[in-house]
Amino acid sequence: MDRFVSNFTNRLDAKGRVSIPAPFRAVLARDGFEGLYVHPALDSPALDAGGNLLLREIDGLLSTLPPYSDERDHLSTALLGTSEILKVDSEGRIVMTEGLRAHAGLTDAVTFVGHGYKFQMWEPGRFSAHLAEAREKVRALKKALGASAGGEAPVSGARER
Repeated sequence: MDRFVSNFTNRLDAKGRVSIPAPFRAVLARDGFEGLYVHPALDSPALDAGGNLLLREIDGLLSTLPPYSDERDHLSTALLGTSEILKVDSEGRIVMTEGLRAHAGLTDAVTFVGHGYKFQMWEPGRFSAHLAEAREKVRALKKALGASAGGEAPVSGARER
């Protein structure tokens, strides 16, 4: 698989090192990016990370904005100007810089969360709260979509979760 999926929590050691989960390292290896591209998430206390797939998404997003526009410059600054390229050691670990750790509130553990073309790194407690909020929003969306589709009854034998 060439996508980041699932979530994993690993310990952050006293030197600020954390192991990237093996399935995520495998995706990065197939992607061909040397190291790990990381930037503070724009809308949450987390870090966005990945390789060439993430950089292509960012480039695609930036290409939708006019060259030299303020919007493009601002987005470029937020996504590229705050990024870091972290070296992955022979044991699959990265050293989290102080700035990255401060943005995400990382102290003793990191939860890695797959997002397909990228993954995020969260402080585990913050991720739990974010996941609960995301599930609530998805439930509300599901109800809204069901209502807009005519409120059809579930198929016989099916039950809502």
